[in-house]
Amino acid sequence: MRKRTNQNLITGILLIAALSLICSCRTLSVKKETAMIDSKPFGKTADGKTVWLYTLTNRNGVKAEIITYGGHVVSLTVPDKNGRMGDILLGHDNLEGYLNRSTNPYFGCIVGRYGNRIGQAKFTLDGREYTLAANDGVNHLHGGVNGFDRKVWEVKKSTAVGGGATLVLHYVSADMEEGYPGKLDVTVAYTLTKENELRIDYEATADKPTVCNLTNHMYFNLAGQGIGDNSGHELTINADNFTPVDSGLITTGQILPVKGTPMDFTKPTPIGARINADFDQLKYGKGYDHNWVLNKKKPGQMSLAATVYEPTSGRVMEIWTLEPGVQFYAGNFLDGTIVGKGGKAYGHRSAFCLETQHYPDSPNKPDFPSTVLRPGQVYKTSTIHKFFTR
Repeated sequence: MRKRTNQNLITGILLIAALSLICSCRTLSVKKETAMIDSKPFGKTADGKTVWLYTLTNRNGVKAEIITYGGHVVSLTVPDKNGRMGDILLGHDNLEGYLNRSTNPYFGCIVGRYGNRIGQAKFTLDGREYTLAANDGVNHLHGGVNGFDRKVWEVKKSTAVGGGATLVLHYVSADMEEGYPGKLDVTVAYTLTKENELRIDYEATADKPTVCNLTNHMYFNLAGQGIGDNSGHELTINADNFTPVDSGLITTGQILPVKGTPMDFTKPTPIGARINADFDQLKYGKGYDHNWVLNKKKPGQMSLAATVYEPTSGRVMEIWTLEPGVQFYAGNFLDGTIVGKGGKAYGHRSAFCLETQHYPDSPNKPDFPSTVLRPGQVYKTSTIHKFFTR
């Protein structure tokens, strides 16, 4: 009897241990799949509107911080080749840094109603000329004096499902805001996926014919924000052609081959390798600040636009997009006067931008892909930033 009792006791203990192990494994599995989204106040605008900071965290611990003011991506924290997490975006620790134009050259914001430049700050649509705000000399840049980057966006949705997290922002641009015709209803969704991708989906409709060209203006340094410059980053752009500019950085309307010029990034090339070459296009922009015409088998195809590799961290970023072009800006106008996150001064070419888009000045260049949006049409485009290491 005692022997059987002991056997039953041992069997019971083993059963409890097995159940405990199963429960433990289930708990670990659930934790691994968990994504989160949190929010907290980030400050108030001059007119008293509260700005919120949303933190999206995927199941791998990758984080994206986004504020409702201008939809700025404040930080993007991804692992390096040793698994150490680091923030790879230039930006500010407080709202004041974003409110002040002199300390915020569009760090990580939603750009609209038209990303990039429009020559002479005007365009003609259906026989009528529209005059826009001239905020870049005589030209119009990134939507004007008070573009989408300077608006408080409404949060339509914030969810964490399936190992990733999504924040959906909404803004309605009034008819003739910054000189653009038609009321434009805009939705931008940021999704941090379980595959360590930051996906941005844009959608817009208008009640009158207008032009629309939305993008995001993140400043990347894959070594870590505030660490060195971008010269050693190896860049590949999937483009055999680019759109040259005049001395005012307005596209000439030409599409020229990159082969045999410092604009050729069809093979991995350090950003700093040829940036100071004796080449007129580089002199106009004080370095790279141009649009590349992406190689696509058909318009509107999701395809690889660019790949960037930073050797010291081992971080790699791929950019995939539906857009026909990408603007590569090498941070030529950063000069160390802007002090950003953690008190770090952002020096010359301490970051780079790769803005997926339609071509600059398209409203004035009939041979470029059209940016006209008419009532009944839906503007839809997407861009994916994918991160990994090697």
